[in-house]
Amino acid sequence: MQKLEVLGANKLKGQINISGSKNASLPILAATLLSKKKVYLKNLPRVKDIETMLMLLESLGSKIKKIKGKTVIDNSNQKKTFASYNLVKTMRGSILVLGPLLAKFKKAKVSSPGGCSIGVRPIDIHLKALSKLGVKYKIDQGYVIATAPKGLIGNSIRFSKISVGATENLIIAACFAKGITTLSNCAIEPEIEDLVNFLIKMGCNIRWISKRSLKIVGIDEVKETNYSVMFDRIEAGTYLIAAAVTEGNLTIKKIIPKIIKTEIDMLKKVGAKIVIKKNEINIIGKKKINSININTAPFPGVATDIQAQMMVLLCKANKRSIITENIFENRFMHVAELNRMGANILINGKKAIVNGNTIFAPAEVMATDLRASVSLILAALTAKGKSVINRIYHLDRGYESIEKKLKKVGAKIRRVN
Repeated sequence: MQKLEVLGANKLKGQINISGSKNASLPILAATLLSKKKVYLKNLPRVKDIETMLMLLESLGSKIKKIKGKTVIDNSNQKKTFASYNLVKTMRGSILVLGPLLAKFKKAKVSSPGGCSIGVRPIDIHLKALSKLGVKYKIDQGYVIATAPKGLIGNSIRFSKISVGATENLIIAACFAKGITTLSNCAIEPEIEDLVNFLIKMGCNIRWISKRSLKIVGIDEVKETNYSVMFDRIEAGTYLIAAAVTEGNLTIKKIIPKIIKTEIDMLKKVGAKIVIKKNEINIIGKKKINSININTAPFPGVATDIQAQMMVLLCKANKRSIITENIFENRFMHVAELNRMGANILINGKKAIVNGNTIFAPAEVMATDLRASVSLILAALTAKGKSVINRIYHLDRGYESIEKKLKKVGAKIRRVN
């Protein structure tokens, strides 16, 4: 099993190009199932979750190849509607094929998904919403077996709570529903906007009618499409924090700064110096880090996916900070490992009390999920001596070439077997 060795502490200096968004690519890849024509996608990140989704599409009959930096997906002969447990078990986003398969074939059998161990992520919101489009379903031996005998039929749907995955699944499905569908209490993450933009480019009839509401007029078929996926805002936020925590000087390129305004504002509050240009940000980390309190929330709030990284930074703040995790109930598993490296963090329900002035010490640690993995790297970058991070397969699900990117800006990091 592979692990990372990190020799701290160096100030990171230089430029990092941000990859395409994993969380935008997954629903867009699922949405390609609507098409019987070719779809050309640029800027897909080279990470394990994307490889898994592409394998899932191939298992459903998609023909996929790479041509001149583009991923070409041909679904002209795609006819299968069974998504097996072997592929779905490793990745939560695989449930997103349910909507397009029902829209296209009026039936689907999809394994209940797996993914990280950060908490329960039930699919009942997906299923209840799909049932309002005429879907009948049952759960049998871990599979969702769903049919739409009369096809999908437009309806007005209000999500019982804000759910990124359910919003994505219903947007895709409703594109082929007969008549008009309105979705309200939608998630509005930038990745959802990217999915909507992709579907519109395919010829779907979608428009926002209020901040969290969409109107979708069903169509019968979509056209051949070229599309470039948005940048990964969580990767961008991670490297911004890496600069802040190492007192570094990084230029983060290939981004749209306004999309990560929340992260930029947080880093300004803790004392980092930030200069924003059109498609890049320069950040200089300061020795003095101010404490702040954070509450994770749906966009435009603080992303739960950036919580673990910010926790490392706040460990080095001058006073105590409090982080409240409002999205997942089991997303503090990195705390025990950070405490082994010298942090002083206490958990009280959904609150993490982060006592500042930590001087991280090198240690051998264990990654528990994707964002926890990268938080341990950030802590190791500041510790004088060698740290070893085990179970980095979590990391490879969502960060493209992380050790190569960090090496390029001065980190001493290597992957070993």
